[in-house]
Amino acid sequence: MSWGSELWDQFDNLEKHTQWGIEYLEKYTKFVKERSEIETNYAKQIRNLSKKYQPKKNSREEEESKYTFCRAFLTTLNELNDYAGQHEVIAENLTAQIISELSRYLQEIKAERKSHFHDGRKAQQHIESSWKQLESCKRRFERDCKEADRAQQYFEKMDADINVTKADVEKRSSHKARQQAQMRHQMAADSKGDYSAFLQKFNQEQNEHYFTVIPNIFQKLQDMEERRIERLGVCMKTFADVDRQVLPIVGKCLDGMTKAAESIEPKTDSKQVVESYKSGFEPPGDVEFEDYGQAMKRAVSETSLSKEGKEKPPGKSKGKLWPFIKNKNKQKEPLSHRLNDFMASKPKMHCLRSLRRGLSLKLGSGPEDFSHLPPEQRRKKLQGKLDELNRDIQKEMDQRDALTKMKDVYVKNPQMGDPASVDPRLSEISQTIEKLQLEVQKFEGWLAEVEERMPSKSDTQRRSIYETQNNTAVSNNCAQDRESPDGSYTEEQNSETQVKANINPAPNPPTSTTPEFDDEFDDEETLPTIGTCKALYPFEGHNEGTIAVAEGELLYVIEEDKGDGWTRVRRNEDEEGYVPTSYVEVFLETNAKGAMTYI
Repeated sequence: MSWGSELWDQFDNLEKHTQWGIEYLEKYTKFVKERSEIETNYAKQIRNLSKKYQPKKNSREEEESKYTFCRAFLTTLNELNDYAGQHEVIAENLTAQIISELSRYLQEIKAERKSHFHDGRKAQQHIESSWKQLESCKRRFERDCKEADRAQQYFEKMDADINVTKADVEKRSSHKARQQAQMRHQMAADSKGDYSAFLQKFNQEQNEHYFTVIPNIFQKLQDMEERRIERLGVCMKTFADVDRQVLPIVGKCLDGMTKAAESIEPKTDSKQVVESYKSGFEPPGDVEFEDYGQAMKRAVSETSLSKEGKEKPPGKSKGKLWPFIKNKNKQKEPLSHRLNDFMASKPKMHCLRSLRRGLSLKLGSGPEDFSHLPPEQRRKKLQGKLDELNRDIQKEMDQRDALTKMKDVYVKNPQMGDPASVDPRLSEISQTIEKLQLEVQKFEGWLAEVEERMPSKSDTQRRSIYETQNNTAVSNNCAQDRESPDGSYTEEQNSETQVKANINPAPNPPTSTTPEFDDEFDDEETLPTIGTCKALYPFEGHNEGTIAVAEGELLYVIEEDKGDGWTRVRRNEDEEGYVPTSYVEVFLETNAKGAMTYI
């Protein structure tokens, strides 16, 4: 149905309707704009959320990457970040494909509507003006007809009146009245002609107005309105298509999250805990019974207990800690009190070691060869360092190959560059590769040493037999003291070494001993030698409990390596301490360790 034929008299209503249609289009544009802002804000919040829970750039990140659930969560965060990107795409497409297009179209349709209604008002004004002219001609014709009638009637009256006086006849002659009547009739005839002609013209214009001009204008308005509705429908379809276009990528993001969740392996993570914290040490053996009653029988007097530096019987195979505290400023307490203090003081030593160990690990003061770590963790660190060095070597070799090719090009084409300009860089890279290869050899040596020194079941059995034969309960405790309850390891000396250091000061005495730890025990027996060793490298021995040695120096071995990378040696009666096992060549006596000799 056409607006021009059906709504020819609804100009004002059509004007209101088309205005409402434009306002509705503006309303939908505002709706899409707000949706785009929501998508933008949502994407921003999702990105911030993903960034907030991303692992920080620290050592903990490397630790977390070992576990499958941590890697799965990281994958989820990355997929969520991509998911947020798709919402940004939605916002961008809504803005570009709908908001911008509708804003431009609104300007066009407003201008078109204004033009059509301007033409309609102009046509209405023209027909109204013609109507007014027709009415004017009609009234003039009516007036002239009435004047002609009155003139005719007056003439007829004058001509038929017999009582008219002579003066009236002279004044109003019938001839004059007849002329007046004829003139009025002529004017009425002219007005009639004008009225008839203008009426015919008006009818033509009115017919053209209501059947041609107005229908054309209304048809244009109808086309404009239909285009507006069609454009609105296209935008609504685009609104849905914008979401549909990102669904495949969103689906991939969700599939990635699902796949990451399915990749979590609890058994693998449990195994990784073992790999991360395994020390490589064997569990401690049974603790031997220490008969303090014999010591009490020998302590027949207070003076005998207070003797210091007493020469020990040569028949003893292992030193034993006397159960009393040395304090010259205080009177001696009963021996039972000393025993109680001795038994109660052992946990303090563990606490002190744990405190120092935690502090040293936090400060990152470990040596280059990671000898402060347990064997298993040391092996992993050395292997990781080797992998890193090999990657650096490969990188340098790639650079060297590239520069070599560049030099060949310069040699063949001197105009491209001077071949000699590449030589300094090639020399620098070669030196770097040599240094890295030396580092690799050094770390490979340490790694081979660790793998050789890793305790096996046979080593554990031989050590257990040896400790049982030689009554090494105290030495066993010393090795355990170097390992904290949480599985970490430190190269601190054991309690026995600290007591020895207090009685016979070493060249580098410790600087951070506590009073209650210094006076823990009074004396200890001298440990017997179980072999000899030769220093392969110089060792400065700055750490507490260690001893400095020179290259080629011969020393006595009084305690072999328990798997922690340290051997206890003695220079003379007053100097003893720990040295790295890798720095010395050890020769054990045949009666001490089954004729075992190792490096």
